[in-house]
Amino acid sequence: VGALAAVGSVQESKAYDGEQLRLLDADECILVNEKDEVVGSASKKFCHLMANIDEDKALHRAFSVFLFTGDGELVLQKRSSDKILFPDRWTNTVCSHPLHTPDELDNPPCPEATGVRRAAVRKLEHELGIPQGQVPASDLHFMTRIVYKAAVGEDDTWGEHEVDYILVGKGDASTPGLNPNEVSEVRMLKRGELEGLLEEEVRGEVMLSPWFKLIAQRWLPKWWDAVLEGDLLREKDSEAIHKLP
Repeated sequence: VGALAAVGSVQESKAYDGEQLRLLDADECILVNEKDEVVGSASKKFCHLMANIDEDKALHRAFSVFLFTGDGELVLQKRSSDKILFPDRWTNTVCSHPLHTPDELDNPPCPEATGVRRAAVRKLEHELGIPQGQVPASDLHFMTRIVYKAAVGEDDTWGEHEVDYILVGKGDASTPGLNPNEVSEVRMLKRGELEGLLEEEVRGEVMLSPWFKLIAQRWLPKWWDAVLEGDLLREKDSEAIHKLP
């Protein structure tokens, strides 16, 4: 697969952010098949070029964290305008990738998603500034996996094709400061505001990430209710892999 990564070169004629370009080359993602079996690795750039996605070469592992405060509010972030992939979208607390490293590679897939949860703790600190240990991996529950594909609408060079691990938990979301290269704003969403947010997206008043919208429409309400009722694990479906259109 390392040789294939060269095929993922792209003419970077747009004024992409330098740090985001560095991460595209530096981060080595975990390539998988639709059964979430590891088949190799490739750069983040390779995995997110639509040319590779369209040829079914770039399916990789990802995760989406839904972190709730002690008051039952969902921590949302707005992706920075510096982001190459889906900039300026509101989305769940953190969305990223486990890396092809010993600490984060679950091979074969682990029922507890140990490596994925370690990656989530790393990215909570990198993006939101939440110190490692403030929200330990043990507080993030692996709920299910989804497979989805999406193109970045305003820049069709890039897109997503992921096996996305959904991690849900409660914790202290206080932070000394956001990473502005990753996140421009944070919002605490109340349970009764979810439908309104989805309606705002339909009216074109806000942009949502495609994965957040899919999850919010299908799973998030029942997970949120379970969090509020103190019984999240009743909704655990970690053996499943849901393929979405």
